[in-house]
Amino acid sequence: MSKNRSRAWRATGVVTALATAAAIASVAPAQAQSTAQLSAYVSDGWGGGTITSQPAGINCHQSAWDPYSTGDPQPYPTGTCTCTASFPVGTTVHFTATADAGSYVNIPPDPNPVTIRTGYNYTGVVFCPNDGLCSAG
Repeated sequence: MSKNRSRAWRATGVVTALATAAAIASVAPAQAQSTAQLSAYVSDGWGGGTITSQPAGINCHQSAWDPYSTGDPQPYPTGTCTCTASFPVGTTVHFTATADAGSYVNIPPDPNPVTIRTGYNYTGVVFCPNDGLCSAG
């Protein structure tokens, strides 16, 4: 009788192992993140300009601002899209910075280009006014 009991335990163990393996195999694999956010920061260099991305998504404008003319803080950047956009992971995004009249690009978009990865992605640009309110890079 002990021989049959031993076989029964082995059979139960095999069935349990097979059931566990089947349950593990039936669990859906984790989905990889397919898109990620990219932010463009337009610094407080006090000049005005626009940063755009290729492919399209980032189109962010910062107005020139003279900190000595008013006590108001510099206005937030605006744009026809936004300063943050979603791109597919793995996409390489290139940037163009265009200064407004009376300003110049003091620090071009950096980093440029950006290859989108899961997590935090960014670039930044500094526009300065031609009147010397901003020191050179």
